[in-house]
Amino acid sequence: MSRISDPEYMQPTEEQDRFWILFASPTIWAIHLLACYITAAIWCAKFGETESAFTTVRIAFAVYTVVALAAIGWLGWIGYQQQRRVTDKTPHDDDTPLDRHRFLGFATLLLSGLSAIATIYVALVAVFIGSCD
Repeated sequence: MSRISDPEYMQPTEEQDRFWILFASPTIWAIHLLACYITAAIWCAKFGETESAFTTVRIAFAVYTVVALAAIGWLGWIGYQQQRRVTDKTPHDDDTPLDRHRFLGFATLLLSGLSAIATIYVALVAVFIGSCD
């Protein structure tokens, strides 16, 4: 019997069900939003009255966005791998550890996609804002 067709190989253990990964992508997006907001607020409070360029804030937004998208992409990849476990049934509607594991992976993948879009929308603010005025 091959390892893949072995039923015990296909059944994930409780330790493999990582519920924290489900909320990690939206948490990264929220941290990204706060970092961008706080950076712009501090920059505009200290240098808002001068005609200094907003380029420093744009660079900070770009760095924050690249780091956040990399982390969200990594979490999405983990979710994708988790939901692609070998099985003969596609829906995740049975009450088995494998279906629960795959459902958590699918939900993680979807939340990662949503968080990536939200992160990009937050970063677009730097494109449209010309100054602190």
